[in-house]
Amino acid sequence: MAEENWERGVIERLATEGLREQKRARRWGIFFKLLTFAFLFGMLAVLIGAISESTRTCLDKCTAMVEMRGELDADGPVSAENVVAGLQAAFKSKGTQGVVLRINSPGGSPVQAGMINDEIRRLRTTYPATPVYAVVEEVCASGAYYVAVAADRIYVDKASLIGSIGVIIDGFGFVGTMDKLGVERRAIIAGENKAFLDPFSPLTQQQRDYAKAMIGEIHQQFIAAVKTGRGTRLKETPDLFSGLVWNGARGVELGLADALGSVDYVAREVIKAEDVVDFTVKENLTERLARKFGATLGRSLGAVIGHGPRWR
Repeated sequence: MAEENWERGVIERLATEGLREQKRARRWGIFFKLLTFAFLFGMLAVLIGAISESTRTCLDKCTAMVEMRGELDADGPVSAENVVAGLQAAFKSKGTQGVVLRINSPGGSPVQAGMINDEIRRLRTTYPATPVYAVVEEVCASGAYYVAVAADRIYVDKASLIGSIGVIIDGFGFVGTMDKLGVERRAIIAGENKAFLDPFSPLTQQQRDYAKAMIGEIHQQFIAAVKTGRGTRLKETPDLFSGLVWNGARGVELGLADALGSVDYVAREVIKAEDVVDFTVKENLTERLARKFGATLGRSLGAVIGHGPRWR
């Protein structure tokens, strides 16, 4: 009996050890499968990147295109860093006959818009034989229009929205709500205007006047850039710089744009190079996920604290 129990115990231990070994083997198998998958995914990302880079090469006669889609934002895909990098690559490419900046943007940061505007002007001077045209899709407003006026010509669809030459600072004030809830705001500052535009502090008339003067100066910078870029083509009206938008057809009449036309039309009929090569700087998957997380957090905070000056 004791011998049978001993044999049974040995068998049970062997079976248990066998199961443990199978589990360990299964775990290592899963680990190596995941490792292989990660390696293949990385190789695929590199391959896609290489293919993407190859598509940004214009060896023969082509129209180089850079897309500006979305709000102008230093931390977003339509940042001055990304747009400028695409434009520089487009102008430097040997086969480039002309550059098209395809725009579908409501505007955004005046700083980002100004940086792109400045770089387009520099590139036009550096490459005088290479024209650059702005082609508007749905919308080209505020900061996006500030960028567009740096181009040689602006093409629109008859139903595009164009203009909105103005500046805005927006936010919320919660002072009355806090009083009703019995919430006390405790902000210790050094400098009487340190809490300027704080949503939980009252806005004095002096601060309001200062904010209006500040965005008024930025507005004048915007107007000066439009006049410099469009020159005598502008048909100035009392509403031209009021922040209103116009459809594309009316924009052509006012001199805000030059003619109706799409990217394909400009490439084929104006630049005379039908092959359109995209030089837009693309985000990779990691950057896209990080940006979306940051944008969600930023919107949550922005809804409370408001935003700085924007051409929107």
